[in-house]
Amino acid sequence: MRFTTVTIAITVNNFMNYKAMICDANHLHDAYLKSIQNSKWKETTQKFILNHLRQIFMLQQELEEMTYEPGQEGAFTLRERGKIRPITSLQPRDRIVRHVLCDYVLMPEVKKKLIYDNGSSLQGKGISFANKRFKAHLRKYFMANGTNQGYILFGDFSKFYDNIRHDIAKNQMLELVDYDPYIGWLLDLIFDNFEIDVSYMSDEEFDACLNRKFDKLEYREIDNEKLTKEKFMEKSVNIGDQISQAIGVLYPTRIDNYVKTVRSQKYYGRYMDDWYLMSASKEELEDIYEGIKLIAADLGIFINEKKTHIVKMSDTYKYLQIKYSLTETGKIIERINPKRITMLRRKLKKLKPQIDDGTIDYENVEGMFRGWMGSYYKLMSNDQRHGLLTLFEELYSKTIKVVQGKLVITDKSQVDLSSERR
Repeated sequence: MRFTTVTIAITVNNFMNYKAMICDANHLHDAYLKSIQNSKWKETTQKFILNHLRQIFMLQQELEEMTYEPGQEGAFTLRERGKIRPITSLQPRDRIVRHVLCDYVLMPEVKKKLIYDNGSSLQGKGISFANKRFKAHLRKYFMANGTNQGYILFGDFSKFYDNIRHDIAKNQMLELVDYDPYIGWLLDLIFDNFEIDVSYMSDEEFDACLNRKFDKLEYREIDNEKLTKEKFMEKSVNIGDQISQAIGVLYPTRIDNYVKTVRSQKYYGRYMDDWYLMSASKEELEDIYEGIKLIAADLGIFINEKKTHIVKMSDTYKYLQIKYSLTETGKIIERINPKRITMLRRKLKKLKPQIDDGTIDYENVEGMFRGWMGSYYKLMSNDQRHGLLTLFEELYSKTIKVVQGKLVITDKSQVDLSSERR
């Protein structure tokens, strides 16, 4: 009886703590500032900004009284890292809820569950971190074995976010917070919004849908008249939703722990749905891969067999759009995939009209360009660098100088005026 009393007290205390974190006015205002950072050009965001204090107060009240309901979502497609992705956009108030839930409750707990070499989209991690760790593992392998003779297993999950099962993902999230009822209520609302209307499916197809690969891009081509809200599939999370990032980072951790802990592998890393494993033995990689496939099947993850393969370490191979090779002296040669440069050139040209008509802010484009160049500048040839910098200058009427590896971007009119005064 005494144990039961303590357990109830702890549960109530956690309930109050998590609810207080979510409903705290300062937390909500901080989440508001983060949520509008890259979307001030949107009409819905601009309307929210005009009356944001009242909107935040109303949202706080709904969260305290547990009457909050997510709003209508938008949908569009985005080309990212050579892939076309179905993106979902949220209302400002829903982005605020996602931010406060992830930033103050979920992500601090998610971080505790991750291996170091999970190059997730957390602060201080990302593609640059993942590439650094890949090079570090190549270097450490060479130092430990004294040779570039070995193998690398490259793996890829197919339609990863589209096939995340709600029952598994929700349980993972709830386990982080000791199955707190208030967080459970919020997650129920969010996962209800994730559900896919599959009324077009026959009964046989519906019974098997959780075990079949789902493609949201193909789904968006289905006639809306067939979506009658009679059957819903509890699978797939929305790309573009912050909580989906948290789910995506955590979801395959069973695979990470299997490779790193159970199989004691040192040279393993993962960036979302891309992963690699290095070993001197091809047979060992094949055996570990069989174990990975079993866990993936249990999670409902589909491995892309075309992109999952074993290569010789002494060959040239690609990871996260960068081509690598390890020489017999231990030198690592890096080259950027030329397709990445072509994609950036097209993106810069496409964004110019949107800046001209005020759809997006120039500062966002410049920030994107600076970040991209910072990641890949050293991997490009002089001609590739010159071509990109010249294109940016011509499109946006800027003058660019590179000082100690950093871009100094100024308005061309200011430079011309300074020249005239001299």
